Amino acid sequence: MKQAVHIALTALTALVTGAATLASGQVAAQISDDVVKIGVIVDKSGIYSANGGPGGVRAVEMAVKDFGGKVNGKKIEVVSADYQNKVDIALSKAREWIDVDKVDMIIESTDSAASLAMQKLGAEKKRMIIFAGSASTALTNKECSPYGIHYVYDTYALATGTARAIMQEGGDSWYFITADYAFGTSLEKDTTRVVQQMNGKVLGTIRHPLSASDFSSFLLQAQASKAKVIGLADAGKDTQNAVRQAAEFGIVSSGQKLATLLMFDTDIKGLGLKAAQGLLFTTGFYWDYNDETRKWSNRFYAVHKAMPTMIQAGMYSATMHYLQSVQATGTDNSEAVMKKMKETEINDFFAKGGRIREDGRMIHDMYLAEVKKPSESKGEWDLMKIKRVIARDEAFQPLSESTCPLVKK
Repeated sequence: MKQAVHIALTALTALVTGAATLASGQVAAQISDDVVKIGVIVDKSGIYSANGGPGGVRAVEMAVKDFGGKVNGKKIEVVSADYQNKVDIALSKAREWIDVDKVDMIIESTDSAASLAMQKLGAEKKRMIIFAGSASTALTNKECSPYGIHYVYDTYALATGTARAIMQEGGDSWYFITADYAFGTSLEKDTTRVVQQMNGKVLGTIRHPLSASDFSSFLLQAQASKAKVIGLADAGKDTQNAVRQAAEFGIVSSGQKLATLLMFDTDIKGLGLKAAQGLLFTTGFYWDYNDETRKWSNRFYAVHKAMPTMIQAGMYSATMHYLQSVQATGTDNSEAVMKKMKETEINDFFAKGGRIREDGRMIHDMYLAEVKKPSESKGEWDLMKIKRVIARDEAFQPLSESTCPLVKK
């Protein structure tokens, strides 16, 4: 009798233990709330709306559709918001998404000040945020987070390609016209580093507000400096306005060179090849680079009616890499998914041999590009030529220089 009871108790214990183990395994590998929800926050109508904006939302939606609309049998949902170029709106929307709407991952195309605020929130809430449109290197330095990924480009990479090329052509004295916020100051700082490393000089700098319409006083001061190069450390319509007005003042024709430190296909389109021809800049993607980029970009064009910028292409790539990692791990848990994303090399139309480092920086090849002359263009979006490939380890800040506390030295 005692032996029978002992056997029964042993069997019951094994059953309970097995059930507990199974339950814990299910908890460890499951989709929270039975849905994978992605939040896309962009500028939908302001000065950066063409760079990321509605096109960035469409790129994420396109990735979800291509993935099949479900992951591990659970539905994938996409929500989006316009942050209106305001840090407080970006932060409050991200907080609402995480706390109320149970968004599992946020991907952005915002300014650097907004992205830095969201980086802190992601660390606090232990929720993954992918930065596709912002550029400040602070995201992978002092302000790095185990939940943040800087995916497309940053000011270090932009400066490395463009400033080095212009310095090699003899442009060894610079004057900066800089957007007065985190992105602009970071881009100016990183470009200054390259100029000084190559024995060049910075003769001065002046700051302009976001969404400036009149650059005349800034350009006249830059012209009066006699610097060989006027560095535009801004983006979007600010860059377009500065380049257009520089042409009106005859700055380039009088011998000074413009360095557009951040340039997108949409900027060139807005300016026109006559005004933009010859501009050198660094990019992380060009739609017409090879057969693979053309194939994807033509599909994107079909839904957006414009060729993709590097931000929009990067948002698709990042979303795909995230969903593949959710599928591989069987969970949308941020720590598990992040670990898988960092372990897995990225090989798609956007990046070859891309990888996410411990500081959150996704390193991949960048490209030095030059705007075509009108006579060289063979179509509406035939805008630039790639002058050289900047290898990933040259393009991005080495870990040995990182101030990210996650980096072991």
